Amino acid sequence: MPFTGLDFIIPILAILVLLVLFTGIKTVAQGYNYTVERFGRYTKTLTPGLNLIIPFIDRIGAKMNMMEQVLPVPTQEVITRDNAIVAVDGVAFFQVLNAPQAAYQVSDLQNAILNLTMTNIRSVMGSMDLDELLSNRDAINERLLRIVDEAAHPWGIKMTRVEIKDINPPANLVESMARQMMAERNKRAQILEAEGLKQAQVLEAEGRREAAFRDAEARERAAEAEARATQVVSEAIAKGDVQAINYFVAQKYTDALAKIGSSSNNKVVLMPLEASSLIGSLGGIGAIAQEVFKGDGQAGSPRQGSRPPSIRTPDQN
Repeated sequence: MPFTGLDFIIPILAILVLLVLFTGIKTVAQGYNYTVERFGRYTKTLTPGLNLIIPFIDRIGAKMNMMEQVLPVPTQEVITRDNAIVAVDGVAFFQVLNAPQAAYQVSDLQNAILNLTMTNIRSVMGSMDLDELLSNRDAINERLLRIVDEAAHPWGIKMTRVEIKDINPPANLVESMARQMMAERNKRAQILEAEGLKQAQVLEAEGRREAAFRDAEARERAAEAEARATQVVSEAIAKGDVQAINYFVAQKYTDALAKIGSSSNNKVVLMPLEASSLIGSLGGIGAIAQEVFKGDGQAGSPRQGSRPPSIRTPDQN
């Protein structure tokens, strides 16, 4: 059976139809969005999975990565507010949220983000002193993120993080900072030592004041007791009790004899006749005087090798 022209046309048409179908079927990988252009104009966005477009009329425009991406920021020199030159590098993280805006609102998206980040790093860090720059890295990162994210928002992207990796001052500046830090620590040590000395002197003065207060209080109580004893004796005398004045005078003599007898240099004590008569007339005063004149030996016995002081009246000399 001979082949006709129709036999050749049908397979060719079938192949063309299959080619057209395959041309119109687009598979988008996970994490990507494709823009569709019809005669050069954006029409829609293809999401991950199987998608259909009109062959020969629609075409794929831009294949946008919708995952979070990292963009290294190269090292650049920054002049701080106090005219210090430091080398700074960093890293930026961003994510495309709107594929058409990222594809058609800016040309070369990554290069635009990179230049925007570098410009703001110089601007932000240049407005700070070196000491502030080195001690407030978190605040710098937060400020950079806010500024760059606001500037890149019309591009359909979200800046997730902007981090400063290294801040490297010149070697001579680092040496000067080390000397400054050492001087500051020495200053703190001297201040702490002075504060400790001051506190010790204050505590010592408070101790002396407390001791003086207690001594004065003790003297005051002794004076009150003495005044009370004198008052009692005076009342007894007023009532006609002569023994009270004798006891009072004997107590004063006894105290005086105790002070005289306690001296290690006195071996002979001269007393007036009235004192010996008084001692002889009062019972028990002799025993008190004997106890007073024991010396430095044990209680109840005189010190061996030494003579107790003898009491002589002027008529015995």
